Amino acid sequence: MQVPSILQGESLKRLLQGAAAGAVASMVIGFSWGGWMTGGTAIKLADERANTAVVAALTPICVEKFLQNSDAKANLAVLQKISTTWEQGDYLQKGGWATRPGATSSDYQLARACAEKLVLVKIAAQ
Repeated sequence: MQVPSILQGESLKRLLQGAAAGAVASMVIGFSWGGWMTGGTAIKLADERANTAVVAALTPICVEKFLQNSDAKANLAVLQKISTTWEQGDYLQKGGWATRPGATSSDYQLARACAEKLVLVKIAAQ
């Protein structure tokens, strides 16, 4: 049986080099610009999106919990005086308003989102 000339000697070497270069180029382009990702990256991205969605869904509940408190006006005044969003979130965490249902401790991301909404409520009320 005669082997085609492309699979003999120098041609075979060039064919294998081209296939390898093509495979590497496909991977580089796919992961860089094609949107490909590893399983670990996909899981991390899904977790981040799910957490963001949960925070967005629970923020109005946190705001309502804060505003239904008997000291809501005083607490809102204190919150308004706090200058940084970090400290505002910390204030809501310590007050217990940013605790997810079923959780034993407060959630900082929820606290910051809630603080952002509460500051807007205060500005709108003026």
